[in-house]
Parts: sequence; C-alpha cells; structure tokens
Amino acid sequence: MGYLMGEFELIQHYFAAHYSSRDDVELGIGDDCALLNVPIGECLAVSTDTLVSGVHFFADVEPFALGHKVLAVNLSDLAAMGAFPRWVSLALTLPKVDEAWLAEFARGFHTLAQKHQVALIGGDTTRGPLSITVSVKGTVPASKALRRSGARVGDAIYISGSLGAAALAVQQRIHHLSIPSEALHACIERMELPHPRCELGLALQGIATSALDLSDGLAGDLMHILRASAVAADIELTALPIHPAVSSSTTSEQALQLALGGGDDYELCFTVPADKERMINTLAASLAISLTRIGVIKAGSPQINWRHQGNLVELHINGWEHFHHGKIGKTS
Repeated sequence: MGYLMGEFELIQHYFAAHYSSRDDVELGIGDDCALLNVPIGECLAVSTDTLVSGVHFFADVEPFALGHKVLAVNLSDLAAMGAFPRWVSLALTLPKVDEAWLAEFARGFHTLAQKHQVALIGGDTTRGPLSITVSVKGTVPASKALRRSGARVGDAIYISGSLGAAALAVQQRIHHLSIPSEALHACIERMELPHPRCELGLALQGIATSALDLSDGLAGDLMHILRASAVAADIELTALPIHPAVSSSTTSEQALQLALGGGDDYELCFTVPADKERMINTLAASLAISLTRIGVIKAGSPQINWRHQGNLVELHINGWEHFHHGKIGKTS
C-alpha cells in the first residue's frame, strides 16, 4: 500500500509551495487564519462558490482545466463588481489522494492565479465525493463598485466577447451532437477555460452604471439587472455576438437559444450612459476584446422586449428541444 499524504502535507506540497507573496498579505498559509491588509477607503468584495462533480463539471474533466475553471468563475464575479482581485482560499473534498491529479489541478489553479496576481491565503482538504469550494476576495472603493441596481433609462446595453460556445460544448457532451471537430474544439475550450474579464471590470469603473457576469444565460442574467434597477430593456437579436463555432454548427434558432439560455459564458453584461458610449470603442481596442452593443434600457416594469431588425418578436427562452435534460454549469 502506497504512502498517503496527510492534510498538511497535501497543502504544503501542492499549494503552499506555489504561494504567491503580496504586500497586502500580513500572514498567509500556515496559521489558523490569514491576516490581510485591506487598503484604506476600499470595501472588501467577497464571492464564494462550491462546485460539485457531476453537477457543475463533468467527472472526467482534465484536472488542469478544472483547476483553472474553479478560480476563473469566481474571479468573474469580482470582475462584475469592478473589484481588484487580491486573495483566494481553496477547500478540496477528495475521494482519494491522487498525486498526479492534484499536481495538474494545482498547476491549472496557480497558472491563472499568477496571471491575475492573486495570492492563495489558505483553505482546507477533506475526504469525500469530489467537490471544490473557492472564495475570492478583492477590493473596490464603495463609490466605484459596479452594482446590478444602477441601470438607467437610455443606457446602452453591452456584452463582452461572444455567447453560446460553452453551452454548445455541454449539450454536445450530454446528447452526443454531431459538430465539426474544429468548432467543437473551440466550444470545449470556452467551456473548460473561461477567461475572467478582470481588466474590463476595473476599466468600467466610472463608465458603466451596472454590470454582472453571465453564468446562467443572457436572458436570465439580464433580468437581475432589470429587477434591481426597476427598468425594462429592448434587445436586438441580430446584434447578439454569437460565437462563430455556434453559428456554423447550429440553426439560427438553436444558436439563439444557446446564446440566451445556455449559460457558462462568464462574459460581462453592462450598461453605459449615452454620453460615455464613445469610450467603449477605445476600451475594446486597448483591452483587445470585443464589446458589442445589443440594446437599450427602457422605462417600464422589469422585462426584456426582444426585437428582430427593430420589430418586436415573441421569444420563449427554454432551450433547443434537444437541450431539455439538464446542464452542467456554475450556480449563481
């Protein structure tokens, strides 16, 4: 029987060894609590998610991709608030100690953490069915935080990046859909390796009036902004930035359902007042990402008015008929 590492040895070997020092960490891994220095005049922004095997990710996902994604989806929440990412804690529940799996998981996690200069400050390990809990912490001046409640009548509605690819990868896996290999590869990459828009969130301070990240599909997530802000929205369907792999692999109706109801995109949806829209093109160029205007905030009770080439249309966002039997993605 092979030697099994204990909890503290696991933490030391795979996580503490990758510890990234920051000046704002008074005390990190190795004690009962981490001690953090929060900048004067800023609020602490905290987001926590638990992801369970078979519910939020496929059980056979590559561990590098899983390590990346569990951090990425949490950093996306900080981005949506316009918060500067600083620290993260990680709790792992493992069915067994698989050192090769842990090494790759840790590599995926730490590669993204180092990219965004996020320090791992602590966590926990225990034995049981595979699940992962990540808590990210960032800071933002209270007056500059991007909230869901700030959208105003006349604001333009924007989306970063593109929509639908991750959702198509999930449905292909569940339903064994026939998709060209190049398109499928692009969709799987979007599903497994999302890119949190941290730089965009920070840049939107003072420009956007509201924002959130898209984890459950544009149709449902946009309603969070509309309810919090007590407004309605007009959305132009022909303006939606649907991922090319989705457009080339599905019908236009299926592509819309994936983009609006599929989820797992982790792009930002945000609103911008008319007098600041000129800044968006400059911002898109400086960050090298696409920022697409998809609609406008209107007066009225919270609802989405779907339009096709300006004409009001009725649209039921309940998924492609072959997509009814569940999805794997992050919980809000």
